[in-house]
Amino acid sequence: MSQNVLKLDRPLVFFDLETTGTNVIRDRIVEICIIKLNPDGSKERKTRRLNPEMQIPEEASRIHHITDEDVRNEPTFRQVARSLYEFLDNCDIAGFNSNKFDVPVLIEEFARAGINFNVSDRRFVDVQNIFHKMEQRTLVAAYKFYCGKDLTAAHSADADTEATMEVLMAQVEKYDELGNDIKSLSEFSSGGKNVDLAARIVLNDDDIPVFNFGKHKGKPVEEVFYREPSFYSWIMQGEFPKNTKDVLTQLYYAYQQKRKK
Repeated sequence: MSQNVLKLDRPLVFFDLETTGTNVIRDRIVEICIIKLNPDGSKERKTRRLNPEMQIPEEASRIHHITDEDVRNEPTFRQVARSLYEFLDNCDIAGFNSNKFDVPVLIEEFARAGINFNVSDRRFVDVQNIFHKMEQRTLVAAYKFYCGKDLTAAHSADADTEATMEVLMAQVEKYDELGNDIKSLSEFSSGGKNVDLAARIVLNDDDIPVFNFGKHKGKPVEEVFYREPSFYSWIMQGEFPKNTKDVLTQLYYAYQQKRKK
């Protein structure tokens, strides 16, 4: 049994979202819970329901039990965006399936509020990826497995966030190979050699960025830029997460600069 204690060099934010659906680009946040764990061990918590400015589908309400009436008088994301941005400033981010869903949704919401939520200098710890690599289970099972507790309020942002934090603490304690610093946890939980959060662009065995979807899957990004320049424009105009577009734009700019030399 490891004696590791989570080692932080800056605050680590655990967060969970309840949303109107599973479309990263179109769906909106109806509830957010954030627990900020500071290097000195102190915690700060924020839980807030939000008016998504769209109807909450019945199938979504059946999961998180939040209805249109529940959020009718709540603020919109735009109204809380600035204070939320400041609360998340200089923080690394942890969650459960957060790399592929929660973080991209948050980026889209900030963008609609006119705020660029830059993630290039942050490290991400996806507790689900650690769990799947180690035990192949779900959050409810992970909470039972690592913490010996039943997650009776699953699919409430507050309960899921608290459980995610407890599970990561237990994982660090259980597995010596994980380490206890955020850099190693971020690398281990990345789910692969992703260049963007949605893994639409990944690194191949030679650490060259390649597309990971569609007709150009497996092809180097720069090769596609050269052979089919319109593919970049198609992605930029399509329904792709903002983070994917930002990463691709950085690669495209680097490619253009290289061609000028």
